[in-house]
Amino acid sequence: MDYHDQLELSRQAFEELSEHFQANSYEGQAYRHLPGYRKSLEKGTVLVAGTVVRGFPKVPRCLVLDEGITQHFESPIAVEEKLNGYNVRVARTDDEIFGFTRSGLICPFTTHKVRSMLRLESFFEAHPEMMLCGEMIGPENPYTSAECYDVDSIAFRAFDIRNQTSGEPLAVEKRREICEEWEIPQTELFGIYEPTEAVEATPQIIRELDSDRREGIVMQTADGGQQLKYTTSAANQGDLAFAFEFPFDYGRDFSFRRLIREGFQSAEFEESDARRRERAHGLGESLLEPMAEAIERIKAGERIGEQHTVRAVPRVVEALLEHFRDQGLCIDIEADRRLEGERLVTFTKQIQRTNDKIEAYLDGTIVKE
Repeated sequence: MDYHDQLELSRQAFEELSEHFQANSYEGQAYRHLPGYRKSLEKGTVLVAGTVVRGFPKVPRCLVLDEGITQHFESPIAVEEKLNGYNVRVARTDDEIFGFTRSGLICPFTTHKVRSMLRLESFFEAHPEMMLCGEMIGPENPYTSAECYDVDSIAFRAFDIRNQTSGEPLAVEKRREICEEWEIPQTELFGIYEPTEAVEATPQIIRELDSDRREGIVMQTADGGQQLKYTTSAANQGDLAFAFEFPFDYGRDFSFRRLIREGFQSAEFEESDARRRERAHGLGESLLEPMAEAIERIKAGERIGEQHTVRAVPRVVEALLEHFRDQGLCIDIEADRRLEGERLVTFTKQIQRTNDKIEAYLDGTIVKE
């Protein structure tokens, strides 16, 4: 089938969208990916070797559990953990298995890791039309890093199985059965609830996840067709601390959304004055401390950026670094050593705008407001 047929678009509609796809290649395999959302197509949709790999859909968010759950769901819902890592789709095309990032790029590091960690050949032999969707978590991670999980290096956790071409999900129970059958690690299921039961159960789940500095929950109908997410205060404040380390590179919308989440959560959970002050204290620290430290480091002559550590066979690490450089990122190697035949590298992705802006203001540039 032609791409437009697989995407259920007219030829003309597909041609109009084609100009937004970006060409790329991986180890001689040419492909095109959609870096942003366009009409009926999800961000990250890929055209490769005559087949379509659909992007992962946006999951809506609620700010208030009580009203959000009852307004969004009418039938029983599964409540699973939302993990703090990076979104990956694993798909087989032309007998090759690839790991695609959220934007649709084939990542050499992710591809190597999922091939080595999971029973993918047998999974795809049994389910050739499906793609495996999951989160890569752990401290040795080239995109995000959270050390709240019992993971030494990096790990994969499945949270969805979808039709590769249409993007239609499997039912939650079926998906979890398949993952168990093929020994694919998956996100924790907290339970199946009626909507009114979920309203009662989810605040305590959130509190427990928050105490462990974890991300939040994803709620979905039994067929996987409707989803809703909600995050912890720890996740909100962690995001803010990250953003304010690079205050001129992360937009106001990014910060404002997370501040709003904190306000709604505090109100819905009917916090005492003491608990609200504690939240406010943590919120203030997440804003001021990383920003002040960034200014002090640049004042001392440092260049700041996002630091990551990865471990893999040497050729894969080098391919990952080249992958980032090909995207126009400036990479500084901080540490590089061998460990049991693998290359363990700590590197920094330079964050240009924040470095330049802070340097300029330290040199006396006037702020025009």
